[in-house]
Amino acid sequence: MHSDQGWHYQMKLYRHSLQSKGIKQSMSRKRNCYDNPVMENFFGIMKSESLYFKEFESIEHFKIELEKYITYFNTKRIKAKLKGMSPIQYRTHAQTAA
Repeated sequence: MHSDQGWHYQMKLYRHSLQSKGIKQSMSRKRNCYDNPVMENFFGIMKSESLYFKEFESIEHFKIELEKYITYFNTKRIKAKLKGMSPIQYRTHAQTAA
């Protein structure tokens, strides 16, 4: 799980909780926040397009819906910044053009 270096992410209890669940923690280096805006943007979009409109029956149901949304986001959801392509289409196009 990737996060910034907020105090709550550095707490021993939190770190041990992640570790006990088999989750590897990753944090940005100090003054290196360039990866955070990308993830915060994704989570904001995901919440407004999916999360706020569904009721989940269980954690498993949430995981299934989240996986479906990530697949949709990467393969079908177009973005003007990506010249009207999905992220996968854009990367494929950029690789073939290079």
